[in-house]
Amino acid sequence: MIIGIPKEIKEDEYRVSMTPAGVHDMVLDGHIVLVEDAAGEGSGLSNKLYEDHGANIVERNDVFSRSQMVIKVKEPLPEEFDLLREGQILYTYLHLAPAPELTRALLDRKVIGIAYETVQLSDGSLPLLIPMSEVAGRMSIHEGSKYLERENQGRGILLGGVPGVDPGHVVIIGGGIVGANAAKMAIGTGASVTLLDVNLNRLRYLDDIYGGRLKTLMSNRVNIVEALRTADLVVGAILIPGARAPKLITREMLSFMMPGSVIVDVGIDQGGVVETSHPTTHSDPIFIVDDVIHYCVANMPGAVARTSTFALTNATFPYALELARKGFNDAFQANPALARGLNVFKGDVTHPAVADALDMECVPLKKFLV
Repeated sequence: MIIGIPKEIKEDEYRVSMTPAGVHDMVLDGHIVLVEDAAGEGSGLSNKLYEDHGANIVERNDVFSRSQMVIKVKEPLPEEFDLLREGQILYTYLHLAPAPELTRALLDRKVIGIAYETVQLSDGSLPLLIPMSEVAGRMSIHEGSKYLERENQGRGILLGGVPGVDPGHVVIIGGGIVGANAAKMAIGTGASVTLLDVNLNRLRYLDDIYGGRLKTLMSNRVNIVEALRTADLVVGAILIPGARAPKLITREMLSFMMPGSVIVDVGIDQGGVVETSHPTTHSDPIFIVDDVIHYCVANMPGAVARTSTFALTNATFPYALELARKGFNDAFQANPALARGLNVFKGDVTHPAVADALDMECVPLKKFLV
């Protein structure tokens, strides 16, 4: 198979979708890898390093026009839509539920769109989302604490406090991978940490790990409001595979929060868990609504590109190799987890949550498999 690795063009995005080691293994397996000129520079990976491992360095148009499978990090932007071809496999983060324009573009061009965020194992886990959720969860505390500083219009709170002074209060909504990693970092600072989730078993698990260092609460409107009243930093960490994130914090609830407090809405890729959230960028990361700072960067791991590139490709590469070896038909039949990653197929939506979010018909994958 001919595999294309384009340079990411989303603002402030420095990750790349395959490492030189991945290229080496692909070439060793008999495939051709086309890497766009300078695609890896943002992660400290030079053209020469890719060439030394067997890649062909080409211009952007060649990556898309010659490749049977295009592997990206982030969803295609409008200027990339017309580069996609009918029947071409697009393997990347897509986040289609809040993106009707992108979905329509993929349907019109009849691509085979496989979304990292909906590849799902039988136990419900999301192996290609986990590494970036780990990064984003940890970053949420770093970024939130930065914007709590007075010079950044925050409350002037040091999360860990000092002897004789109360620590800051971190509220985490969601106990999945993002939430657990945010809790780990927040507890490490010495902050007072409250985590809310609807899964009682998950709360038991986190309580067992952290004991008295973490307060756990069942997630409901009353408990969320009470937690917001004393929160210095709130982390929105909810994900429903393929679907829009639920709006758990309304604009009305912001009135219960203290001026200068911070919300880091990690769920913004799927629309955000805060009613007042909208996507931002690393170069312009925050906005303020009702005296509450909102940090809503849609590609948080892109800021730590080298770490994120290696962490992401550790997870995505085995599935990419399987697709290259077997083609989509045999790969989907052999690997149900990969099959769940299919979102669009040659003009049809195939993922139920995406179809439901966009009010479109969902055509089951089995219709297309030989």
